[in-house]
Amino acid sequence: MKKRNSNFSSFFLISLSVMLFLSTFLVAADNPKVVIETEFGGITLELYKEKAPLTVANFLRYVKESRLKGATFYRIVRAGNQPVNPVKIAVIQGGIFDKIKGQSLPPIKHETTKQTGILHKDGVISMARLKPGTASSEFFICIGDQPELDFGGKRNPDLQGFAAFGKIIKGMDTALKIHKQPAKGQYLSPKIKIIRFKII
Repeated sequence: MKKRNSNFSSFFLISLSVMLFLSTFLVAADNPKVVIETEFGGITLELYKEKAPLTVANFLRYVKESRLKGATFYRIVRAGNQPVNPVKIAVIQGGIFDKIKGQSLPPIKHETTKQTGILHKDGVISMARLKPGTASSEFFICIGDQPELDFGGKRNPDLQGFAAFGKIIKGMDTALKIHKQPAKGQYLSPKIKIIRFKII
């Protein structure tokens, strides 16, 4: 009887482990994925819609409604071009910035990293903003881990951090290449064209 119970327990534990693995895979597979095709190559993002629903929905609406037409990567922040900032970061920033008015949607509520649990790790995509609740069309990608952009981080004096909402799953080499391009101050010269955004 003991041997039978032992076999049943082993079978149960193995079955439970398989179920947990499959459930994790299915959740990950359900996350929307977007390819940013640039003149330097593609960047594939996985967006965490369950953790950051407002921010993901906003980004996907920009993509679906072609509101990012004409978007570029136009700004890079790296060690040598932020002399007035005591807290250093490394990112590439993109969006429609100086394009046709009317492409931008109303700003969205700020989803902090404390709420979402999505930290600004290497390859994470997040929303650019001024004060909390002003993010709309502009986004950035972390080059290396950037904890000072999380809730409580000191890059922004309000300590609210930025709204991370996904991560690169393919094409980090493209992001790194963009980060190394020539710039005047923090602004790329020339800007890097984004050919299209594609939901896959």
